[in-house]
Amino acid sequence: MTPLLQVKGIGKRYGAQIGCADVSFDLYPGEVMGIVGESGSGKSTLLNCLAGHLAPDAGQVIFDTRADGPEDTVNMSEPERRMLRRTDWAFVHQNARDGLRMSVSAGGNIGERLMAVGDRHYGAIRDRAIDWLGRVEISETRVDDRPTTFSGGMQQRLQIARNLVTSPRLVFMDEPTGGLDVSVQARLLDLLRGLVRELGLSAIIVTHDLAVARLLAHRLMVMKEGHMIEAGLTDQVLDDPQHAYTQLLVSSVLQV
Repeated sequence: MTPLLQVKGIGKRYGAQIGCADVSFDLYPGEVMGIVGESGSGKSTLLNCLAGHLAPDAGQVIFDTRADGPEDTVNMSEPERRMLRRTDWAFVHQNARDGLRMSVSAGGNIGERLMAVGDRHYGAIRDRAIDWLGRVEISETRVDDRPTTFSGGMQQRLQIARNLVTSPRLVFMDEPTGGLDVSVQARLLDLLRGLVRELGLSAIIVTHDLAVARLLAHRLMVMKEGHMIEAGLTDQVLDDPQHAYTQLLVSSVLQV
């Protein structure tokens, strides 16, 4: 099977400081990769390099495009990357406000992404928006309400609907449950797990929460000071960590 994404030697520096260094892995269709580590470990820098928000200093990010097969997205033109972000890629921000148009209605937020890929029939766009609101457990009566009137959990679910409406094949998630109350986190995680399974999504999820990683990720990568120090199946890494740093991460959670 051809990998959906091949990451080869990705590196990013900020002056003398290492953001991430020589990170490589393959991601296959339908697979979820979790990236964990403490704040400052480089996991968000890596995610933003993979998603095209940051230009890496070294390495390749090879995506298996529908039209032309594997292509290095680092060398793509900005219009090509922008089209990928509208179609086959999606990015779920920790703060939903960063991924939504707060002055546009809930239905309009979902509809905008459909219009960006060429949909023009207002009735069909509205119907799909209502369908997706239901799929993320938001009442269709809120379709014309602005996200400013939604709770934090509802805003995050709306951001997920906006991202998934165009059936992307790869979703980048940056701390998708961060900043939410525990009960809201649990509901959102159940929703995400169901959508990943139902849609056969591939995803890369950055989180500092090992419980989130265990629930959502098939494989896990542990980062420290910009370097990948351990990787493997999620249960294997969390139940039998080999690196001293990973052992410390796991034990700190168990002691809470």
